[in-house]
Amino acid sequence: MKSESMRIKEISLRQDPDLRKELALLARGCDFVLPSRFKKRLKAFQQVQVQTKKEEPLPSSVSQSIPTFYFPRGCPKEKVNIDAVITKIEKTFSQFPNERATLEDMGKVAKACGCPLYWKGPLFYGAGGERTGYVSVHKFIAMWRKILQNCHDDAAKFIHLLMNPGCNYLVQEDFIPFLQDVVNTHPGLSFLKEASEFHSRYITTVIQRIFYTVNRSWSGRITCTELRKSSFLQNVALLEEEADINQLTEYFSYEHFYVIYCKFWELDTDHDLFIDPKDLARHNDHAISSRMIERIFSGAVTRGRKVQKEGKISYADFVWFLISEEDKKTPTSIEYWFRCMDLDGDGALSMYELEYFYEEQCQKLDNMAIEPLPFEDCLCQMLDLVKPQCEGKITLHDLKKCKLANVFFDTFFNIEKYLDHEQKDQISVIRDAESEGQELSDWEKYAAEEYDILVAEEAAGDQWNDGYEAVLSPIDQKANALKFQLDKRPFFEMPSPLGDVDLDEYEDDVEIL
Repeated sequence: MKSESMRIKEISLRQDPDLRKELALLARGCDFVLPSRFKKRLKAFQQVQVQTKKEEPLPSSVSQSIPTFYFPRGCPKEKVNIDAVITKIEKTFSQFPNERATLEDMGKVAKACGCPLYWKGPLFYGAGGERTGYVSVHKFIAMWRKILQNCHDDAAKFIHLLMNPGCNYLVQEDFIPFLQDVVNTHPGLSFLKEASEFHSRYITTVIQRIFYTVNRSWSGRITCTELRKSSFLQNVALLEEEADINQLTEYFSYEHFYVIYCKFWELDTDHDLFIDPKDLARHNDHAISSRMIERIFSGAVTRGRKVQKEGKISYADFVWFLISEEDKKTPTSIEYWFRCMDLDGDGALSMYELEYFYEEQCQKLDNMAIEPLPFEDCLCQMLDLVKPQCEGKITLHDLKKCKLANVFFDTFFNIEKYLDHEQKDQISVIRDAESEGQELSDWEKYAAEEYDILVAEEAAGDQWNDGYEAVLSPIDQKANALKFQLDKRPFFEMPSPLGDVDLDEYEDDVEIL
């Protein structure tokens, strides 16, 4: 119909006698000026043409040739027999009084759902169990059926269980109920039942380690894609199989938490759970340069209001600092220190920025009566080490590709480790870099050594009355270490209620990075 009307308009334009006269004049070389009425008609004619082109449908073959390739909630696999899963869940709930499951019962429900044991907390809270203290069979089945229909892999299911309504990501507070259940029920943490004061600190540490490793975007929000690419859910599954929590070194190790917390407490002289630049400068006997300390407190790697307003960082910030300081080979630690060294935020380290940090290293070496290497020679060494793609600047990609990023960073802001690298011959340094992945990481080595030192110091101060030192089992060592800390640290005189964990007590920790 539209094409017919357009054809009629076109014919009417050609048959107009005035327009034909103007066209004839134009053919003889005369100026052609259309009357206003012809301009309007031509304009209407052109609009009809444009509208017709827009409404032309695409060939069906084009739209059908592109298969679906984006599955934010996991790629659907073979058809799941949802009714069979629901029947199994109903059978499990029939074992409980009034077909209601408490948090203690959710382990059996998790197994009926085909989930790892320690999904029991997320399953319970995802079904609203925290409001009534139990979950009814009908409410749970409605929730789980919806998840099976919409979430097609473990990452999507886990996020759906813990996320806030309307979100498609996890923030730090979302992990608290899950981790509190781990603390309460994992056999490797049974010694903590009598020391509830440590619960919130342990949970905060684990949350920071999760975001340090999983949240590769530094957004403070863990997405399905990030969770899917990480090893976190595999570690959650291992919680059921591994009775010794310290074997799960990536996230859950109590020993790692204890090392981090003791290091923080040594620096936090006023015990307000915040440290200022002077406190942090004392770490490792003032090994880190003051210029780098300033950058850490500048907000380059922190996001809390406390840092900008009061010049302090929280315990959660310190977790990121210590792990980055002791293992500068991981992607997150390389990003951490790169952000600190990138003074102008242009995404590249210029020669000026390198010289700015190296100047203080030279001053420290002079104070130690050690002749420093001239900056030009040091720069040549670092460029040979990193081999940047673009001349005159070093990018984050260059450092991640380089296997000796730790040597690069230590050269510019950690005098103690810089001297350690200088004492090693180049062959041994390269050999250490090539052996990466074949043994414990730098962080795991550091945490193991420091934990042994802490336990030895605390055991020495708690001897038996008959004069000889007790031979302690690993669990006894942890319990005695806890008792030692509780006795000497005033912070723990006011214990928090069991399970009362609130990240808000460290203002804005959730906004970190």
